[in-house]
Amino acid sequence: MIIEEQVVLVDQQGRALGLQEKMQAHRDGALHLAFSVLLYRETTQGIEFLMQQRALGKYHSGGLWTNTCCSHPRQGETLEQAGLRRLTEEMGIVGLESLDDIASFVYRAKLDNQLIEHELDHVLIANGAELVIIPNSEEVKSYRWWSKADLELGLADTPELFTAWFPQVLQYVINELSS
Repeated sequence: MIIEEQVVLVDQQGRALGLQEKMQAHRDGALHLAFSVLLYRETTQGIEFLMQQRALGKYHSGGLWTNTCCSHPRQGETLEQAGLRRLTEEMGIVGLESLDDIASFVYRAKLDNQLIEHELDHVLIANGAELVIIPNSEEVKSYRWWSKADLELGLADTPELFTAWFPQVLQYVINELSS
């Protein structure tokens, strides 16, 4: 039995308005709740970020580089619970105890496959040093730790290699870690 994934529709202030089937919400461009997790670690060379390259078979943005994981909370699920669930489902990461919700922003982007991302996206972070990573090949094509400098250069020189939401996510995380 296939379970229909639903997203939580929200207004600009994040108040829940109801539920809609996930793919229909992306066809309609309906504003819905989402989250983006970006794990980081501190090295002797500076901060690095755990990035994933989305699997080619994803329903949109296949093959593009993005934050550690992202998705939508289920009805009745907190953003932190959803983020920890998706870290396990996408990246095979277990044992992380908490995520910090540092910011949120609304964006709208036309994507491939005639889909529209219109999300109130919460940015969740945690120190990801020492974690075991066993990615799900149906979700993730590749992954690696990127330095801040490499990410900024990549976004400046080849922005088409990154997802539509990622530049904003990265800026919020850099601002948070610099403060």
